[in-house]
Amino acid sequence: MLLVARSSFTLWAAFILAHLWLGLLNLYGPGYPMGDVTSVYKFWVDQLVINDFQVGIDSQWVYPILAFVPMVASLAFGSTLYGSTWLSIVMVLNVAAFGMLTSWGRRRDHNAVGWWWVAFLLLLGPIALGRIDAITVPLAMAGMLLLADRPRVAALILAIATWIKIWPAALLAAIVISVHERFRIIAVAVTTSLVIIVVALLMGSGSNVLSFITQQTGRGLQIEAPVSSIWLWMARTGVPNTFVYYDQAILTFQVEGPGATIAAMAMTPLLAVAVLVVCGLGILAVRRGVPALQLLPPLALALVTAFIVFNKVGSPQFESWLAVPVAYGLVTALRGGRSFRLPAVLVLVIAALTQAVYPYLYNYVLSVNYVMLIVLTSRNLLLIALFVWALVAVIRLYRAARAPDAVHDDEAEPTSWPLNDYQETRPS
Repeated sequence: MLLVARSSFTLWAAFILAHLWLGLLNLYGPGYPMGDVTSVYKFWVDQLVINDFQVGIDSQWVYPILAFVPMVASLAFGSTLYGSTWLSIVMVLNVAAFGMLTSWGRRRDHNAVGWWWVAFLLLLGPIALGRIDAITVPLAMAGMLLLADRPRVAALILAIATWIKIWPAALLAAIVISVHERFRIIAVAVTTSLVIIVVALLMGSGSNVLSFITQQTGRGLQIEAPVSSIWLWMARTGVPNTFVYYDQAILTFQVEGPGATIAAMAMTPLLAVAVLVVCGLGILAVRRGVPALQLLPPLALALVTAFIVFNKVGSPQFESWLAVPVAYGLVTALRGGRSFRLPAVLVLVIAALTQAVYPYLYNYVLSVNYVMLIVLTSRNLLLIALFVWALVAVIRLYRAARAPDAVHDDEAEPTSWPLNDYQETRPS
């Protein structure tokens, strides 16, 4: 059995079969898991094809402008095959990232990380492939894995991913804080962003190119967001004027009740504060001389998890983001980084609970079913626990490191990054 698990052929076969299974669930499974792709995304593309009207250019849009690229590309083989083409694009991107993650079979010790990703995909379910986030996950994973050898290419890929869905900005922030190449990373990311903005402006976007930022501020509390569990339980226990409703403008289910509006307004600044706190702790750790190999994985996990825990939007596909910092943490653990076993296990449980919530039993969540509220609340509490673990990991690295003025050059521990030759982490 161990030999089978170590076999690269078996691993790749499992990876492909997992995608075929999830593809079938997306196309034919219950719960309409691919509704956003085949209805919403395709509708936006049809607007361009039929009416010459492009969201993000001719109107405000909830996504960064590059999100439209895979949506248009999925029309390559016609309207009827739109969903299948989308799934094929995601699979090709995942194959490329998976090959990098497993070193294309050249390093058997990486196979365990590959098996972890296969398990994560199966436990998360069809949502792992059926949203725009599925495009950004393999891009972000490739960027993180390329960081050691090709930091500029990594920055380029991560910047592009950020202009598809904003969350990879958390990874870029962690990298800028952690590694010595920070100014080159910033230069590439900023240049890439400017090029994208200029092209959009030339296409006539005006301020619409940045509308994805302002589009989020007016949203209410989406029911799956961790903070929304409070109002779901209030609705369950019969608190007056507390209920779940469908927002026609945002096309999502949200909660209403006493204090919900204030909480929705507070979540965005609270998210900003959480991110600043995590970044501040990361900067302090770098100034203490914590090597990038040790700091970057938990710092990236803390920032990505903060984007979920303190977000008033809680779509189930957000959990797919966790694959990137955890897989990266597992890879660095093989190179002498801190153990990532606990967050790896936590994220697998989070994925399983997310699939239990969506898509099959989602209607029970909408009706504030008691059992499903327990499942959703448990998932959200585990997300908070994951954030705490990552935050504590960063704090422990800071506390364990000796202050720079207490370390003499002849006794300092090596700070090179084992994954390549460029030197780690102290600010220049």
